[in-house]
Amino acid sequence: MSAAALFTPPYPPRPQDYAPAWRGFFGERVRNVIYGWPTTAYEDRYKYRKLLGYRLHFIFDPDVVGHVLLDNKENYRRPRAVQRILGPVIGNGLLSSEGDDWRAQRKIVAPTFAPGAVSAMAPIIAEATRAQIAGWDKAAFRTDMAHAATDLTATIISNTLFSGDKRLQSKQGRQAIDALLQASGNARLSVLLGIEQLDFSSAMRKGRAGRDYLRATLGTLVAERGESGGTDDFFGGLIRSLRANFTGDQATELAIDNAITFYVAGHETTANALAWTIYLLAAQPELQNRAREEAVAAINGDPATLADRLPYLRQLLDESMRLYPPAPRFDREAVAPDSIGEIEVEAGDYMSIWPWLMHRNKGLWENADAFDPERFSPPRKALLHRHQYIPFGAGPRVCVGARFAIVEALIALAHWLSAREFVLLGGTRIAPRGSVTLRPDFGVPLLVKPL
Repeated sequence: MSAAALFTPPYPPRPQDYAPAWRGFFGERVRNVIYGWPTTAYEDRYKYRKLLGYRLHFIFDPDVVGHVLLDNKENYRRPRAVQRILGPVIGNGLLSSEGDDWRAQRKIVAPTFAPGAVSAMAPIIAEATRAQIAGWDKAAFRTDMAHAATDLTATIISNTLFSGDKRLQSKQGRQAIDALLQASGNARLSVLLGIEQLDFSSAMRKGRAGRDYLRATLGTLVAERGESGGTDDFFGGLIRSLRANFTGDQATELAIDNAITFYVAGHETTANALAWTIYLLAAQPELQNRAREEAVAAINGDPATLADRLPYLRQLLDESMRLYPPAPRFDREAVAPDSIGEIEVEAGDYMSIWPWLMHRNKGLWENADAFDPERFSPPRKALLHRHQYIPFGAGPRVCVGARFAIVEALIALAHWLSAREFVLLGGTRIAPRGSVTLRPDFGVPLLVKPL
C-alpha cells in the first residue's frame, strides 16, 4: 500500500516546541499524559529536564532503552515515587516488588503464563467470547466496543485465573478500576511533592474508594480460599506457593497484592488493545475483510493453536499496539551513577521511557503516525531493533502476561470478526487518553452488523 493510501488515526495536537516542565501539572496534561508533546519529541532521541529537584532523562533511543532495561538492569529500579502511587493499591506484589521478593514471585507466577499453559487456557477464552457474541442482538446495533472489550476481558480473567468468580465481573469492579487508574494518572504533582495523602481532589477520593473496594473484595477471596488455596486454578496455586515461600501474614498480603495486580492489569491493558484494534479495522473495511477471511478459515480448528493460525491478524494487532501502546510510559530510577554514551546519570535520576513517543518516532519508523501492518510482516519485523517496539516493556521485567494478552486478543478478535461486521459511525469522536494505560477517551462507538 502506498504511503498516500495509509490511514492515519487520531493523535493529540502537537505544538512546535517543549513547554515549561511545570505546565505538565495543569490543564489537559494532568488528565492526559500524551497531550502536548511537541513535534520535536517525535524526532528526538533524548531530552533532559529538571523538575522540583528531580533530574529527568527522557530516552527515545532503542540502544539507551536496552541499556537501562537489560544491559545494566540492576542499576535501575522501579521509582520510589511510583511505589508511593501503587504501593497502597498493589502493595509488594509482582508489579511493584524489587530484588529477592520480585524474583521469588516471578518464579511462582511464570509457569501460569508459559506457552503450554496459555494454550490450555485458549478454549476458555474462546468460550467466553462466543458467549458474549451470543448475547448480542441478531440485527444491527450500536454499541461501545471499548466497554464490550472491558466486559469480555474481565470475564476471561475471572474464568481463566479465578475459577469464574462473579465478583470479578461486576460493574462495580470495573468502576473501581476506572477510578483507581484515573487517580493514579493524576497523582504526579502530589507524589513529587510527597503530599499525596493530602490530595483530596474528587479524582483522588474516588481512587481511594476504588482501591478500598478492590482490596476488600480480593481480600475476601483470599480468606475464602483458606490455607490450601481452595480450587486448583491460578489463584489457588498462587496462594499455596506464596504460603510455601513466605510467612503467614506476608503470604496473605502478597496473595491480595498479586490478585489485584493480575485482575487490574490482566484485563485493562488487553481491553484497550482490543478496543483500538477493532476501531482501526472499522475505519479500514478492506483490512477488516482480509482479517475476517483469515479468521473464518482458522476459527473451527483447535482453540489451543488458533492464535498461531492468525498471522495477518497478529500483524494488525502489533501495529495497533505500536500506535496505541497499552502503557504509554514507564520509568526507572538510577541506584548509582552511570554513563550511557554522552548521557551522565546520577543516583536518583529518573529514566523516563515512553513507548507512545518511541513508537511514533520519525527516525525509527517511516510514516510513523500512519497505520501500516506490513511493518510487522516477517521480513520487515526482522529488521526492527530489539528495543524499538516495546508494548510490554523489555528485559527481565517484561510483562509476564504478554503471551496471554496476545493470545487472548487474537482469539477474541477472530471470533468477533467471524461473527459480525464493525462499521465506523459518522461523526464519531475517537481520541487517545494516556494515564497509567492508554484508553480511547470517548469509547469506541461502532455499528455492529450481522454478516
